[in-house]
Amino acid sequence: MLIGEQPGNQEDLTGHPFVGPAGHLLDENLAAIGVDRMTTFVTNAVKRFKFTLRGKRRLHQTPNAGDIARYRWWLKEEVRLVKPRVVVALGRTALRALDGVSLKNDRGALLSWNGRKLLATIHPSYLLRLHDRRDEAEARFREDLRIAARGAGYGV
Repeated sequence: MLIGEQPGNQEDLTGHPFVGPAGHLLDENLAAIGVDRMTTFVTNAVKRFKFTLRGKRRLHQTPNAGDIARYRWWLKEEVRLVKPRVVVALGRTALRALDGVSLKNDRGALLSWNGRKLLATIHPSYLLRLHDRRDEAEARFREDLRIAARGAGYGV
């Protein structure tokens, strides 16, 4: 199970998570380690696109604590129903929705969370904003995904 922040503009328009540039990058990295995204439940911590209008453009705004709290029950219900072997929190917002895990201190390690395995890593959109050392950061992101996949029983 992969948990992102919130729908982006393209995700909001299509009604599906991770279909924009960050989703394409996520798909590439999953494929690189031999994981088919279609076998993985993908969702977001916040269920609506928070944005400000600038002309005709909808610009992303980071969800605040209230936004995260508003949808926490929904995310917990998704986890209960899906029963994932591993939960992967993509970025700080997803981690804040799950409580008690630090991206800085716990990134890339399989942890115990509510009777499940949890792995914290960066959101793929972070990689899209990098100019220097993107290859290095993406390799580490891919390794984080590989650790999660192994924890879920994939032979990667």
